[in-house]
Amino acid sequence: MAKKTVQINAALKEKFVIDLEARNFKMKIDQPVAMGGNNEGPTPLEYFFFSLGGCICTVGRIMANQKRIDLKGIEVRVEGDLDLDVLLGKDQLQRAGFQDIRIYTKIDAPMTKEEKEAFLKEIDARCPISDNVEHSSPIKLLIEE
Repeated sequence: MAKKTVQINAALKEKFVIDLEARNFKMKIDQPVAMGGNNEGPTPLEYFFFSLGGCICTVGRIMANQKRIDLKGIEVRVEGDLDLDVLLGKDQLQRAGFQDIRIYTKIDAPMTKEEKEAFLKEIDARCPISDNVEHSSPIKLLIEE
């Protein structure tokens, strides 16, 4: 088994601004002004969907290279619905996460609809982000001093 450890660093600053570092990249998370933020970056939920859409595109490119498919591009739109009352602490009976996640995909390649459906199904099976959503990995919360 080939293992790889992935690591990011996140540091909460003023209000909801969070500075992010991954390898040599720096980004920000924030909330819209209407939610008390400064609107300096996407929200954590939007980054989550970026991760899912990006993983689908990346795995699609890997598979196309492996299968020698002339893949010109993949466009992905990810959306989902969640109960904000749970997030805001008003309801503890429902799930905090998305009730469902919808992924709309356009595949620009010389493939039939059936071939695209099979290709997308294999992408989903090989995408680590999809796998973590569909089969939750244990999360260990550790305190560092």
